[in-house]
Amino acid sequence: MELGFNTKLAENYKNLAQRARVLTEAWVGNSIFCPNCGYVDLGKYKSNKPVGDFYCPNCNEDYELKSKRDSMGNKIVDGAYRTMLERLTSSSNPNFFLLNYNLASLEVVNFLVIPKHFFVPEIIEKRKKLALTARRAGWVGCNILLQSIPQTGKIFFVKNKQVESKEKVLAEWKKTLFLREEKEASAKGWLLDVMRYVDKIGKKEFRLDDIYAFEKDLSQLHPDNKHIKDKIRQQLQVLRDKGYLDFVERGTYQVR
Repeated sequence: MELGFNTKLAENYKNLAQRARVLTEAWVGNSIFCPNCGYVDLGKYKSNKPVGDFYCPNCNEDYELKSKRDSMGNKIVDGAYRTMLERLTSSSNPNFFLLNYNLASLEVVNFLVIPKHFFVPEIIEKRKKLALTARRAGWVGCNILLQSIPQTGKIFFVKNKQVESKEKVLAEWKKTLFLREEKEASAKGWLLDVMRYVDKIGKKEFRLDDIYAFEKDLSQLHPDNKHIKDKIRQQLQVLRDKGYLDFVERGTYQVR
C-alpha cells in the first residue's frame, strides 16, 4: 500500500480544502478494501450523497470519509447535530473512515474505520450555535468524540505509517459485529461504556475489582441505575457470551 498521494490529481485546484478532498478520496478509492467482506474495489457515491462517500458493491456497507491533517486529536468535526442524532437510529447510518495525513509530505499517517455500531448519542458532542452574524446563523454542528469510543471501535488500516495486514483488519471488524444485534441505544451504551473501561484497565487479564474501580464514573454516566456493580457483571457476562471476553476463573476475565 502506497501512503503518498497522487498530487497530479489536484493540480487544477487552488483551494486547499478542495485539493485535500480530491487527494484523500482518490487515495481511499485506490487503496482501501471493505473491512466487512474484504472486497477490494469500493464504489464512490456522487458528491453530497447523504448516506456516505463510498460503498461496497459486494456487501452494501456504506462509508463516510473524514480527513484531518497533521494530528488525529480527540474530536472529529462533523455536520448538523440534529441530523447526526437522527442518523444514529437509521438503518442507513454509514461507517466512518478517518484519514489523518501530513500536510508537508502529503502522505497518509493514520487511516482507520469506526464501525457504525459504535455510534451512540454519548459520543456526539453538540457545538455552540453559529452567531447571528454568521452566514448560517443559528446552525448547530457537532463533534464526534474519539476518546469516547473503545479501542476496538477504532480499526486501523494504517497506524503511524505502518500498514496493518488485511487479515488483522477483517478479524478486528468481525470481533464487534455482535453490537449490531443490540438496537436499543441505552443498552448498547452500557456495553460500550464497560468496553471502554476495560480498555482503561490496560491489561489483557483483569479482575472484577479492577473494573469496580470505575463504579463512580459509571454511576455518573448512568445516574438512574442504583445497582452499578450488578450491571457491570451483567455486561461482562454479555461480552463473554458474545466472544469478546473469556472467563478465566471466578472473578477473572481476559480480553480476546
